[in-house]
This record gives sequence, structure tokens and C-alpha cells, in this order.
Amino acid sequence: MPVYVYSILLPTHPQRLDGLNGVGDPPAALRTVHSEKLSAVVSDAPEELRPKRRDLGAHQAVQESLMADGTVLPLQFGLTATDDEAVRAVLEDRADEFGERLRALEDCVEYHLKAAQDEDALLRQILRESDEARELNEAIRSGSSSPELPLALGELISQEVQARQGRLAAGVIDALRGFAREERSSQATGNDFLNVSFLVTRDNEKNFLSEQQGLAEELGEEFDLRLLGPLPAYSFV
Repeated sequence: MPVYVYSILLPTHPQRLDGLNGVGDPPAALRTVHSEKLSAVVSDAPEELRPKRRDLGAHQAVQESLMADGTVLPLQFGLTATDDEAVRAVLEDRADEFGERLRALEDCVEYHLKAAQDEDALLRQILRESDEARELNEAIRSGSSSPELPLALGELISQEVQARQGRLAAGVIDALRGFAREERSSQATGNDFLNVSFLVTRDNEKNFLSEQQGLAEELGEEFDLRLLGPLPAYSFV
């Protein structure tokens, strides 16, 4: 029977599953599959698995409960295998790889940070600090500009936005890098210029959070820094 896979653990993890529900309706019972060096928390997979709130919540609750007892290699929602033996075979074949990742994640949690800047404030900053942009804008507003000037101003502002936000993103990451064991950057979307995850040790959480708060205060109200965590370290599996 197909099985749903939640997490990979070391055999020394307590693996307490009492009171936890798996995905599906009704919720599936959780169990463990063991190999010589690793264990996996699994359940029977429902016939139709979709990212519904109920199942996403069940998946997350399993991760968080296991994290409270020790190091976990949390797998993304939706991972299934044909049966327990297939899971065991993967645990055996990739024991060294999974073991290395578990050691890297020991006593760590993930914090995910996104950042955006108020567009109007950024535009005002560019017009204030860029002589070329300001001159183009004044020529356009005077009504005596050629049709090519708005395009030139738009291209210049686009370049300035990209350069300035690139520097901002690098600066934020550099400031927080010293408080994290690893980092993973992803493509920012929408108005965000930063989308990054940090792997933070438990004993360094307060320092990391204090530094992030200081950055938010230093950047000011024009910036929107959104920090999520502590989370299972999905980005570092």
C-alpha cells in the first residue's frame, strides 16, 4: 500500500507519535520504518492527496512535535513511496547523505525572511540622489520633453531599483550571516527584494532575532521585513 513520508530521524530520536494524526480523512495512524542507521515516520497515504489546510496542518504538526524531541530531517508535503520496503531501501541507500544532513541540522531551526520597500519612498530616494533621474523627471514635467525621455527615465529607474535593492539584500544577509549556520536564498517575487532562509542554532536564536530586529529598526518604516520562525528546516534538507 502507498505510504506517506513525513520525516527522517536517527534511531536515537524518541520518535514519540502518541496523540499525533497523519494526513487523510479520517487521519491515518503514524508509524516508523527502520533501517540500520535511520528511521522514517510514515502513514498510509490517502487515495487523493491534495494540499488542503487540514492535511498541511497535520504534516506540520508532526514535524513540530518531532522537532521538540530532537533533530529531524523534515520532508516537504506530498512525498509518498510505494510501500514500507521502498522507504527502507531509500534509507539504506542514502544513509550517509541523510546522516550528514541530520548532523548539519542538529539543534537548529529555520527562520525565513522576506523584505520589501515602499515603492513611492524608493522612487523619491532615486530622484533625490540621482542627478540624471532628477533631470529627466524635471524635463518630462516641464512639458517640453521628447517622447523618448519617459522611456529613458523608466529604464534608468528600473536599473537603479535593481542595483539598490541588490545592495540592500546583500547587506541584510551579511548582517545576519554571522548568526546562522547556513543560508539559502530564493528568487524574490512581487514587491519583495529579499527571500532568504537561515539555519539558526537554538543557542543563537536570541542573538539572531535581536540582530534582525535591529536591522528592521535601522531601515525604518519604509521597509517591511517579515520574519517567520522557528520552522522545520525544510530549506536545508
